[in-house]
Amino acid sequence: MRHPYRAAPDRAFWERAVARDFSPGAVVPSGPPMIRGGERVASAGSCFAANIVPYLEAAGIAYVRTEQPHPALAATHVEALSYHKFSAAYGNVYTPRHLLQLVQRALGHFRPQEDRWYARDAVVDAFRPGLAFPASSDREFDLLTAQHLDRTIEAFRQADVFVFTLGLTEAWVSALDGAVFPACPGTIAGEYDPARHVFRNFTVAETRADLTAALALIRGINPDIRFILTVSPVPLVATATDSHVLAATIYSKSALRVVAEEVTLALPWARYFPAYEIVTAPQAPADFFGPDRREVSRQAIDAVMGAFIGACEGTPAPAAPVAPPEPAPAENAVAALIARIECEEAAAAT
Repeated sequence: MRHPYRAAPDRAFWERAVARDFSPGAVVPSGPPMIRGGERVASAGSCFAANIVPYLEAAGIAYVRTEQPHPALAATHVEALSYHKFSAAYGNVYTPRHLLQLVQRALGHFRPQEDRWYARDAVVDAFRPGLAFPASSDREFDLLTAQHLDRTIEAFRQADVFVFTLGLTEAWVSALDGAVFPACPGTIAGEYDPARHVFRNFTVAETRADLTAALALIRGINPDIRFILTVSPVPLVATATDSHVLAATIYSKSALRVVAEEVTLALPWARYFPAYEIVTAPQAPADFFGPDRREVSRQAIDAVMGAFIGACEGTPAPAAPVAPPEPAPAENAVAALIARIECEEAAAAT
């Protein structure tokens, strides 16, 4: 009997493509190269997203960096929380709503009412609460913020490809105007106030609308830019829902995966890369996660980036990136916490 499956390739069958001879590169959707020769790449996303940058640079792919610390500071202090691991110093961007608001702020379309917190001798950026060198006055804060948002716009202008890794659906937002904080106030900095700070767990429809709007705004800045979407395989460190953290993780990642699929099907200038599937699906080796079953191992990142680099044009086999330097010793307990973690989310478990 004739039927459509008879002509399907091996990759369409679990027995042939997963149970036997599994290759991470085979999961990558067919099509043109993820990154073409000579293209410049910018990125943002969850803490897992920072892992891609050393591999891209080791493969000779140009990575856009528009906001880096002064060399004198870089030599003495390493920022935690990924502030200087991305194209601009926005740090980890966990949700599409956060990305949308970042672009809106950079364009002058949105100014959050609660954008700063006052601490001893410091004005803390509510959207970059772990910066090692916060402003010392409102005037300095305004200048630093304007410079940062300008550098963010410039990263979008310079990039040919923007890689965004979707990390979470859960977020803490301002009750005043819905501004999304990267961490619950009171964990990294600030003070939690239930009257001002509200928990949100975004739906698929909200997440899809936010991501679509964010990508459209970025295309308004750079009409030729293309997008690669991925989903972080890192489970939630904690949930603010009533669910077990495992169930909350499955909801969050499932929703993000659905959104990535629907957005890339709708937009011809957006593609999906299956980092999540390579690390978390049943074929993944046990050593793709650490003993806590949450931390993604170097072996897993090597597999993901091997598949990604292999899907780019004119790139050699990925070389092992140079290990990042250890953060400088911290002077107090809060600074020690910040230096120890790369994700604001992790502070919720401390």
